[in-house]
Amino acid sequence: MSDIVSSQRITIRVSESLVKRLKKHADTEGRSESVLVREALEKYIAETATPRSAYDLAKAAGLIGCVRGAPSDLSTNRKHFKGFGENR
Repeated sequence: MSDIVSSQRITIRVSESLVKRLKKHADTEGRSESVLVREALEKYIAETATPRSAYDLAKAAGLIGCVRGAPSDLSTNRKHFKGFGENR
């Protein structure tokens, strides 16, 4: 985790219900709200910082295989790309 000694303060706005849930969770865990927010932010950034390919992003968005009546391997099988991009 980042070094708290050289930390900076930021201000964010969150809903009242999120504040209540955060406080309850902090009390249950016996940890401060700041620690929980820092850990959640660290985890989020670590999980989303990995670059993903266009294919991975399209797959995650549910775009792979969404064309009706098309072959299920349309986006991955090279035979479907024959002639693609060629001037005729």
